[in-house]
Amino acid sequence: MSVPPSRAEHTTRRPDRSAGRLPSLPAIGVPRTGTAWEPVVGVLRWVSPLGWAVLALGVTGWVVGAALGWTEWLMIAAAALALVLFSVLLAVGRTQVAIRTQVDPVRVTVGEPATGRVEVTNESRRPLLPLLVELPVGISAARFTLPPLAPGGEHEELFVVPTNQRGVIPVGPATTVQGDPLGLVRRTLRWTDVTELFVHPRTISIESVGAGLLRDLEGETTQDLSMSDLAFHALREYQPGDDRRYIHWRSSAKAGRLLVRQFLDTRRSHLSIVVDADPTSYAGGEGDVETGISAAASLAVRAVMDEQDMTVSCRDQRASRTTAPLTLDVLARVQVGPDDVFAGCGEVLALAPDTSIAFLVTGARRPFIEIQRALGRFETEVHKVVLTVDAGERVGVKHVAGLTLLTIRELEDLRAVLVGGLMT
Repeated sequence: MSVPPSRAEHTTRRPDRSAGRLPSLPAIGVPRTGTAWEPVVGVLRWVSPLGWAVLALGVTGWVVGAALGWTEWLMIAAAALALVLFSVLLAVGRTQVAIRTQVDPVRVTVGEPATGRVEVTNESRRPLLPLLVELPVGISAARFTLPPLAPGGEHEELFVVPTNQRGVIPVGPATTVQGDPLGLVRRTLRWTDVTELFVHPRTISIESVGAGLLRDLEGETTQDLSMSDLAFHALREYQPGDDRRYIHWRSSAKAGRLLVRQFLDTRRSHLSIVVDADPTSYAGGEGDVETGISAAASLAVRAVMDEQDMTVSCRDQRASRTTAPLTLDVLARVQVGPDDVFAGCGEVLALAPDTSIAFLVTGARRPFIEIQRALGRFETEVHKVVLTVDAGERVGVKHVAGLTLLTIRELEDLRAVLVGGLMT
């Protein structure tokens, strides 16, 4: 499935300097507690653990040298203290820059390339000295040093985001780091917000999922009788309380008694999918969980393409009656872990009480009695399907205890079992 590319940009010209800029003085006559110490505390936060160690060395050397009269210790103390003071002076000062981060596209499938760039503009009237810029990307961070920039000068850096695993990758915020080359003092300023890159599960194209039901323009016909619908069923004798609009006068005249039209209920086809994200339920662990999520994503996308109502649930993530990209966003957020499929089916039933076909995607290690109990929460007329992911089992279709059991080894097997289990 191809998702239209989109672009996310974040630009700000006024960074949050609460962690590194001296606070302004309070207004006269307005008392503030601890105001005198706030500038000092703000500067002390810049000092790194290494900086504190050098500062402690300087103070210790000064005390020992003064007490014992050792000139060497006094020289060491002076050098250490001067180094810390010089590092603080390097961190002081305003940085007038504009930083813009951009990730394009913000939605990709597992394995697809995703790139981004950082643009820095010097908005000061003075040249900008080399400056360290950091951009967190997931659990890692991209770091690069800006070259000297003239007033109004611009610099651009490109980076690649790894997309080998499904998930949501936070990119940002971009920060600048002022300080000394040794890292004794580190003043960090935040310039942008966080951009989320969605890495969607892999999907395949499959045939329409109709569960063998008759489809028409009005919806899915059922065997439930109704007095007001679009699917005509038969005529019956008028009873007190029936709507007179449905009296068939021509047939009533021939029969000599009042006859009213009777209809069959019609409803839209609604596909509900519950995904078991517990790796202990699968023989292949997290690898099979990812296959199950991809299978659920393929079913959901097919339902949206067929203009069917669709609800999907996986642990604490749910999507109902929405678009394909937003559904895949929800599945991208799923974290693998312990799962309660019985509760999951209950949550889906609350969101979609009109479910016509229910899928439970799980592994071979999930006890069958738990599967029956979970799917038993749906009505009897609902078509119930169990999709089992197990690389060690044979691909096939079974019908057991009112359930359709589909077994796949890998995602590509989904097409065959759907044709064998649902289209016949």
